[in-house]
Amino acid sequence: MNPAQASVLTLREVAKAYPGREVLRGIDLELAPGDYIAVVGDSGIGKSTLLNLIAGLDPVDSGTIAVDGQSLQAMDDDALTRMRRSAMGFVFQAFHLLPYLTVAQNVALPLWLNGVPEAVHAARVDELLGRVGLADRAHSMPRELSGGEMQRVALARALVHRPRLLLADEPTGNLDPDSAAQVLALLRESVKAHGAAGILVTHSRAAAATADRVHVLTRDGLRLRE
Repeated sequence: MNPAQASVLTLREVAKAYPGREVLRGIDLELAPGDYIAVVGDSGIGKSTLLNLIAGLDPVDSGTIAVDGQSLQAMDDDALTRMRRSAMGFVFQAFHLLPYLTVAQNVALPLWLNGVPEAVHAARVDELLGRVGLADRAHSMPRELSGGEMQRVALARALVHRPRLLLADEPTGNLDPDSAAQVLALLRESVKAHGAAGILVTHSRAAAATADRVHVLTRDGLRLRE
């Protein structure tokens, strides 16, 4: 297999439990460049836990997870941090915007952390803020934004460094239908344009329908919806 065809993400027999409760077991998944999938399932079934494991934010109990062929289980905390910073983009339910930075500075943060030349910062930030309909809020502070606007800032920040793996947890939960459609189109387009891979966790049938395929998470594992 040449590098262009190598899997972006591979999960093999991944399991996770907390005291008194098994959350995930027997999770297998493989995503190639350009793959964009949705993961659906009942509330509390472990969808957010699955994303946290893939991101290396929580260790697996058994099984393996690899990003671009690199095992997360073989990495120490510093290596995991570097992997998240350079190869992953996150849109989680908690926006995690830094309150003392402007909207534009929040979006540019991954570029600063990855050492991208400042000459390219403004163009990338301006492009993405325009794509999420917030070009006029570049100099606003997070406290001045609505929940929906903060969600769109978080999306722009997740995409600005063109990550190999995009993880989105209910990214349209705070958005009106028009904004949601805009965000979903941008997520899909970004994955396809940059040969990345994306996982969209959602309760929305409309959102799931934008993915290449839909996987259902159950107590027995992850299965492809027919």
